[in-house]
Amino acid sequence: MEKYVLSLLVENNFGVLSRIAGLFARRGFNIDSLTVGKTENQKISRMTITVTGDQQVLEQIIKQLNKLIEVIKIVELTPKDSVNRELVFIKVKADNHTRCDIIAISNIFRANIIDISPNTLILQITGDEDKIEALMEMLSPFGILEFIRSGIIGLQRGDKVIHLSK
Repeated sequence: MEKYVLSLLVENNFGVLSRIAGLFARRGFNIDSLTVGKTENQKISRMTITVTGDQQVLEQIIKQLNKLIEVIKIVELTPKDSVNRELVFIKVKADNHTRCDIIAISNIFRANIIDISPNTLILQITGDEDKIEALMEMLSPFGILEFIRSGIIGLQRGDKVIHLSK
């Protein structure tokens, strides 16, 4: 089982996200992460969908997505040919005795402290999955109270762009 990252250009219309999510549910495919945002063209949105499966599952997902009228273009973002990142907020227990250690760890991972209270710190980190998992592992002994992950976003490297033609 491999992880695949798909970048989709879709029409920025009401219900498109619901139709795409429904397609995955009807076919029994799981979405590992999904992000949606505006693009440089207000009529177009970009979706980044992360799925796990084999090559056959990937091909089936792409075929099914291409059947949707609102889907303009689909590109697989391979690790070699793209830049992928995720944003994570992590709330960790921090008292006067542990705060300095947590700050030192966050500095090593280039995480930013975005909130501080007498008993907690909230860290913000961007990076690939391995970097984020490594930070979470280092913070785990202090007590991670909660976290939120944005899901992967990505773009193709260099001059490659997704064009609007189908």
